Amino acid sequence: MAERFLALVLHDVSPATWPAYRDFLGEVDALSRRTGPIPITWLVVPEFHHGNDCRRDTAFRDRLDARLAAGDELALHGYYHCDDGPPPRTPRDYFMRRIYTVEGEFQALDESEALARLDAGIAMFGDFGWPLSGFVAPAWLMSPGTRRALAQRPLSYTSDPRSLYRLPAFTRVDAPGLVWSARSAWRRGMSRLVSTAQRRRHRTASLLRLGVHPIDMRYRGAHDYWLQTLAELIKQGRRPITKRDWLALQSV
Repeated sequence: MAERFLALVLHDVSPATWPAYRDFLGEVDALSRRTGPIPITWLVVPEFHHGNDCRRDTAFRDRLDARLAAGDELALHGYYHCDDGPPPRTPRDYFMRRIYTVEGEFQALDESEALARLDAGIAMFGDFGWPLSGFVAPAWLMSPGTRRALAQRPLSYTSDPRSLYRLPAFTRVDAPGLVWSARSAWRRGMSRLVSTAQRRRHRTASLLRLGVHPIDMRYRGAHDYWLQTLAELIKQGRRPITKRDWLALQSV
């Protein structure tokens, strides 16, 4: 059987959300001392909700510098991670931007605004000396203008819940992901059932992504689910890897 991989992906990473991940990160690092390295892909938001500017928090930057040195990956995750675009105009748009999520920052942007935010994020990574391969839109929502903008910038990949896409051509690569919606008890219960079914369905997939969010860390059930799932997948033979490095392997 071909080697199988897993990618642990932490979403919405900013000075504001770092404390939510602190205990979980400690447990992942403890697990890695027993099983071998567990590299993480961190999805970094430059100015989370128009505040928490990464440029102003040297301690936060130092922590991510250390994670890079340990073999982790940093990817750009929007710029503000909040939807401040024009109001929804269609029922589908309203559902996606007001019910499915209120943080789909790149769902309604035109090409010029998407380019401006991408360029600001790319510039921040450059100023910090952080290598940058990937961009992930908040809630994985991208307007046509965003897609055109991404094709013009020196990024290697983007993603949605089911796939990775090589840029600039948006060439699809199958890479299913597990993710929870943790805002209410019924959502968490449904997320557990769906994730269990998805894990079984995709048991032979080359890469399985674990998409963890800060809100998951508020609930012991969600927190424990991710840690236990990570440990079980490693025990079953999946090798932890960053998204960037897994894509590089597919090119060999």
